[in-house]
Amino acid sequence: MDLELVNIEKSFGEKKVLTGVSFKAKGGKAFGLLGRNGAGKTTSIRILMNVFPANSGEVLIDGRPIDYSKTGIGYLPEERGLYPKKIIIDQLIYFAELKGMTRKAAISAIDYWLSRLGMTEYREKRLDTLSKGNQQKIQLITALAHDPDIVILDEPFSGLDPVNAMLLKDVVKEQISAGKIVLFSSHQMSYIEEFCDSIAILKNGVVAIKGDLHEIKRDYPRDRLVVRTQMPDAVRRDFGSACSETESGSLIIKLTSPDEKKAVMTRLTENYDIDEIKVFEPSLNDIFVEYAGDAPKEA
Repeated sequence: MDLELVNIEKSFGEKKVLTGVSFKAKGGKAFGLLGRNGAGKTTSIRILMNVFPANSGEVLIDGRPIDYSKTGIGYLPEERGLYPKKIIIDQLIYFAELKGMTRKAAISAIDYWLSRLGMTEYREKRLDTLSKGNQQKIQLITALAHDPDIVILDEPFSGLDPVNAMLLKDVVKEQISAGKIVLFSSHQMSYIEEFCDSIAILKNGVVAIKGDLHEIKRDYPRDRLVVRTQMPDAVRRDFGSACSETESGSLIIKLTSPDEKKAVMTRLTENYDIDEIKVFEPSLNDIFVEYAGDAPKEA
């Protein structure tokens, strides 16, 4: 199953929020929808979920207009939306029934997920008796209990301790392996980089860059080398202003041209005790800063 947004336009009154937004997410893979606050991510997600319509453009599944009666969507919002004073099992059943599940099927699925997430002991508790991280796991169950085709995770790791973050990682990997379309929206670039094959970065309601993340990285000029050495001072003296040091202690050597890569590598290995040398590849954080840039419009 493939999900595609095609030339989505959206305005609220005189204010244009999305302009020709298009991207494609494939089943069995994770897709990262990125952008600064106000770039249009939430509006794109709401149009995808049919919360409100676009002014123009289409949401397609396998090349055809999405049929919301046949396509299940699970959504973990950044702003959690459960009832703090209500018993957990009661509200989980309520949300599952809203998604079309029978009460019997809902209870079976919810009990599976409570067990899977180590939350069975809280089944009959009020939500507000749980920690923030455990409340988030309950919210996750509302997104997954009805076995959706599309899973949308908005800042899913926010507030989770390392143990619960690892548990959520395992759940996400299971959803991807099951062939689901998993869409991430997050400012935590390390998680996007870990899970997502493809990304789209929005800026002021326009797609600034999109595509396969590895290809995007490889398209950058390969004119910098990363060097780890026990002789950093000597290398810095040799290469002068072309050499800089990272926070981790590695050296970055800027080449005058990618063509001199081999010659400089040879020069380094022949003259210095080199532990590691490789072509510099930008991180997703580097790419995000470059393309998301400047202050976005409110959206």
